[in-house]
Amino acid sequence: MAIREVFMPALSSTMTEGKIVSWTKSPGDRVEKGDTVLVVESDKADMDVESFAEGFLAIIMSEAGSSVPVGQTIALIAETEAEIAEAKQRGAASTPTPAVAAAAPVAIAATAPVAPPAPASTGRLIASPRAKKLAKEMGVNLEQLQGTGPNGRVVAADVASAAGKPLPANMISPSAPQPITAVATVAAAQPTAAPPAGVPMAKLVPFNTLQQAVNRNMIASLAVPTFRTGYTITTDKLDVLYRQLKPKGVTMSALLAKAVAMTLQKYPVLNSSYTDAGMQYHGAINVSVAVAMPDGGLITPVLANADQMDIYSLSRAWKDLVDRARAKQLQPVEYSSGTFTISNLGMFGVDKFDAILPPGTGAILAIGAARPTVVAMADGAIAVRQQMQVNMTADHRIIYGADAAAFLQDLAKLIETDVNSLTM
Repeated sequence: MAIREVFMPALSSTMTEGKIVSWTKSPGDRVEKGDTVLVVESDKADMDVESFAEGFLAIIMSEAGSSVPVGQTIALIAETEAEIAEAKQRGAASTPTPAVAAAAPVAIAATAPVAPPAPASTGRLIASPRAKKLAKEMGVNLEQLQGTGPNGRVVAADVASAAGKPLPANMISPSAPQPITAVATVAAAQPTAAPPAGVPMAKLVPFNTLQQAVNRNMIASLAVPTFRTGYTITTDKLDVLYRQLKPKGVTMSALLAKAVAMTLQKYPVLNSSYTDAGMQYHGAINVSVAVAMPDGGLITPVLANADQMDIYSLSRAWKDLVDRARAKQLQPVEYSSGTFTISNLGMFGVDKFDAILPPGTGAILAIGAARPTVVAMADGAIAVRQQMQVNMTADHRIIYGADAAAFLQDLAKLIETDVNSLTM
């Protein structure tokens, strides 16, 4: 017989607190191993949290909508019905405190570790309760779906995607917008000076969980010694290629990510990051692209192995990432494993800007808008060319000016003279 404490889990390596979006179990409900107990908003995603203990949910100590530090007790699970009353008394009499090393085993576990292992074949379907419910409503056969959740778990978004329908509003957290169905290009943070509709100008609006995470990252970034390098790239051939491929679903974001990834193959130092022990060279080229979130903040979905994917697969992967990012359905590894970052404000008409280096990476490329520009040609003639300004912010502890200059020079050469190689 035992009463187990339920602690707020750490859903990512950077998470310090989580917001309880909703409880899927009520006090007195029977809890089985693997049951979803609650939904937690971590730094940048909403995650189902499962129980790995059997018993009865005796008391909820932190209600939906509350933000709780990682490790704090949020509920108690009684092993038997006879212990429910005792657990309620214990919970009512105690003030939630952070867990310590000697505490009883945590009664719940996040369904998404930072780096989920490859799913093992267990002979049974793994699907979240919400996915099962939605599959029944939409007439989708779960057995035919490939889950995108941790360990191959089928989530509600997988069911909605298979049915060709948007995720129902009641399956998206109140703070998360309806998933979008199409994305042409992306940008970094949108202007947030104006308060949300209906909010009085004099009212203090607390930062949401995502904004708090961004704030912490920006403060950490200011401690890094960085330098900036700019370059002008002629985009006439890139623009022609984009117009040809756009009807086939290819996005400008995918083309830019592919061009950066192919250039990074020649400059592994630009794909490295600083550690106290030395330079960390990464085994894969994972390009992050900044995406603005409608309710504030930004997230950087990762195009893993971008240099190895063809442009069509890359575009499909990017659309899927953005859709799930806006629905807060990304797994931590899908937004925290980038090795190089792109921030594109060109779609807003911004000519040039400097980007802040994200923690854990060596460089970020800020991309401005392409503009018709009068240029002097090598033979002395005058012509009009589409040109864009790019500015790189780099960690000077591992990257030097010559490295950045050579990278930008080769990136420009690829876009200006060898752009068709992006489709190979």
